[in-house]
Amino acid sequence: MAMRVLLTGFDPFEGAAVNPSWEAVRALDGWRFGAGARAVEVHARRMPCAFGAALTALDAALAQLQPHCVIAVGQAGGRSAFTPERVAINLDDGRICDNAGCQPIDQPVVPGAPAAYFATLPIKAIVQAVRAAGLPAEVSNTAGTFVCNHLFYGLMHRLAQPDAQRQGVRGGFIHIPYLPEQAAHLPGPPPAMALADAVAALRIAVQVSVAQTQDLKLAGGALH
Repeated sequence: MAMRVLLTGFDPFEGAAVNPSWEAVRALDGWRFGAGARAVEVHARRMPCAFGAALTALDAALAQLQPHCVIAVGQAGGRSAFTPERVAINLDDGRICDNAGCQPIDQPVVPGAPAAYFATLPIKAIVQAVRAAGLPAEVSNTAGTFVCNHLFYGLMHRLAQPDAQRQGVRGGFIHIPYLPEQAAHLPGPPPAMALADAVAALRIAVQVSVAQTQDLKLAGGALH
């Protein structure tokens, strides 16, 4: 049986016509690589950009696919690099409303749960491999407080539970920049990453995540 990797991307939000996370993720839907015991198959699922509903969709995908690895992907407008996230925090604090018109402020993602979870993906190894391919990448130490962090925290909370079906399942979150066609219509314009580059970086992230169980001991911190 092939190792199953679940990739998730989001609906467009804040009036946008496209979300690069879903465009990149769906490009890899059905991708298979490796053979025999090392075979890997990738499944993409689209998540609603809405508090609560995103976790309902995640639960459905986890139940259906029972993946061995989960990589959630979101848009980080203003960033210039492919950024695996280090930590998810137990906080919903919407600067804007989600696609359902909700704007929770200072609410926990999961009441009574831990303040934070670390990703269990080899994020520094991913960054190194993406950079080696000539693409910009860096570790991020904040996934924000919008639906991206909501989904990231919800994922890691689920993977931390003593569920036999999910023992050993690794997960995490990656942010990608605007697409050029988005940035072209925004003031600045802000940094952007071509879809082909985002897909290439995500392909590397999948390969590294299934091949490497231990992360690299490399500097990835920030001064602010």
